[in-house]
Amino acid sequence: MHGPSSEWKKDNAISLKVIIGKWFFILYAIVYAGFILINVASPKFMSIDIGSLNMAIIYGFGLILFAILLAFAYNHISTHAESVMNQEQEDDMKTERKDGDEA
Repeated sequence: MHGPSSEWKKDNAISLKVIIGKWFFILYAIVYAGFILINVASPKFMSIDIGSLNMAIIYGFGLILFAILLAFAYNHISTHAESVMNQEQEDDMKTERKDGDEA
């Protein structure tokens, strides 16, 4: 048997990541609800041709791209928050290792 592949430490950025995740979810849900409401209330609007595509297809692809954009933004913000907020924990571990080597 083998041990864990990595050492898991306390994530000091978890509260920020939860808040950002909830806000991004709410934002996406509002945009998606707009798509549904337009389809129900005014299907004629979604049938408007823009080039060779109609509005429904463009809006649908926009939803997909928006979800990908939110995922990249969440990843970037979370990674930065982890590096900043967990820095103190990493510094403490380096100090402990250094003290252990001297003993």
